[in-house]
Amino acid sequence: MGKGFFKVPVAVNEPVKTYAPGSPEREAVIAEYSKMFRGKVDVPLYINGKYVTTKNTKTMSPPHDHKHVVGTYHLAEKNHVEDAIATALEARKSWSQMPWEHRAGIFLKAAELIAGPYRAKINAATMIAQSKTIHQAEIDSACELIDFLRFNVQFMTEIYQDQPQSTSDAWNRVEYRPLEGFTYAVTPFNFTAIAGNLPSCMALMGNVVIWKPSNHQVYSAKVIMDVFEEAGVPPGVINVVFGDAAMITDTIMASPDFSGLHYTGSTSVFQNLWKKIGNNIANYKTYPRIVGETGGKDFIVAHKTADAKQVATAIVRGAFEFQGQKCSAASRGYIAKSIWGDVKKHVIEDLKTIKMGSPEDMDNFVTAVIHEASFDKLANYIDQAKKDKNATIIAGGNYDKSKGYFIEPTVIETTDPKYPTMCTELFGPVMTVYVYDDKDFSKTLKLVDETSEYALTGAIMATDRYAIDEATKALQNSAGNFYINDKPTGAVVGQQPFGGARASGTNDKAGSMQNLLRWISPRLIKETFVTPTDYRYPFLG
Repeated sequence: MGKGFFKVPVAVNEPVKTYAPGSPEREAVIAEYSKMFRGKVDVPLYINGKYVTTKNTKTMSPPHDHKHVVGTYHLAEKNHVEDAIATALEARKSWSQMPWEHRAGIFLKAAELIAGPYRAKINAATMIAQSKTIHQAEIDSACELIDFLRFNVQFMTEIYQDQPQSTSDAWNRVEYRPLEGFTYAVTPFNFTAIAGNLPSCMALMGNVVIWKPSNHQVYSAKVIMDVFEEAGVPPGVINVVFGDAAMITDTIMASPDFSGLHYTGSTSVFQNLWKKIGNNIANYKTYPRIVGETGGKDFIVAHKTADAKQVATAIVRGAFEFQGQKCSAASRGYIAKSIWGDVKKHVIEDLKTIKMGSPEDMDNFVTAVIHEASFDKLANYIDQAKKDKNATIIAGGNYDKSKGYFIEPTVIETTDPKYPTMCTELFGPVMTVYVYDDKDFSKTLKLVDETSEYALTGAIMATDRYAIDEATKALQNSAGNFYINDKPTGAVVGQQPFGGARASGTNDKAGSMQNLLRWISPRLIKETFVTPTDYRYPFLG
């Protein structure tokens, strides 16, 4: 076994490829998309390094072509979940003792596999199953996941290097143990990178994991597991189960060995999971760690000194990229009256140029929302806005689900700052704008802070530095990620650690050392070199 203080490669952000017409990456992903779209994939459970099939399956279809089937996935029964727990606990015996540099090597290799031979495949899978444009797939399933894997390794070594002071007669050292037992990762449909990061960051720190991806992200989850398997993640370290979320969760949380939840998804589900953990707290061997990133009702505030074109671009990109299905997506705007006319004009002009359809056509900026339930909810809010006297649809407002779940990018102008779409998380391409009097800037900041239960992302746009300073202070608790003169989306690993508070989660900042610290249990070891032999202290004389 090698000895040494090992240095890992310095983490750098993966460059985003352009996919410009005629580029090799564009041709590669088009070919992969075509092959995968016209093929059929079968996705079993993954337990103890083996693919497990069941008698109960469901089909997978692209949201932009919901009648077309691209594959099936297998649903777990309770005994499968129990097997996953048992095999994880058995795997922990070896995995938790593996030298850290070997764990690092596995996930660094995974990063390079995604950067190279798996790039087109993981992007194509995300385009098909989650209806992302190639740009949105590239910055997510390729670049962000690569960044998570690389930076987490670097963060791990920085954590391990943090050691206490020692003296000449005693050596103090801290070992960063994995949590006792097993952990549970629950991941959403909207980001392939999140789906890969939540289980892998816990495993990197020596933990074993049961991972339940969203049923609407199974297609790209299979590619992630293929990568992890080829990278050398040992059997039993990361086990994957699909199916009934309540049954899987209840089975996992009934185990006394449950030691941590890493969650991204809806606020209501996270709150229910927290309650279940609390109700079972006396049954666990240790207090489980609970980390969650949930919803958002993210805002853009535009001061009278803001540049109207910049505000319009922040709205169009922040609200409508990936159909507004980002936790960070802008969905409520507060625009000063003196600039609203120009902002409105630019937004309408931009939206007239936007094309909507399948991500296979790379001229499209917007594709479909994830499923019919989301489509129906959004359509209902749009229909209500058409009826309400205090709301006006100034752009979009159309929808069609005959082939795919397509909702037109929609902008609602309201005279009521507490209008439902200013308060409710819609998770779709709907932006609501309230126009305030220039003189009411300070009052509006208070309104922004008090309107939503969420506190994930937000932005202030202004050229007046006093206004920027005032907003930064007034909105201190309104957003865990706060942007000055930018859209409130697009956090980059290693640059903008991501997470929010209030109803938006525990703010444990994915893409930072803070998150990894949640998945370890430090042990202090003090070694005394000359051990006392007399109990008497000098004060005794």
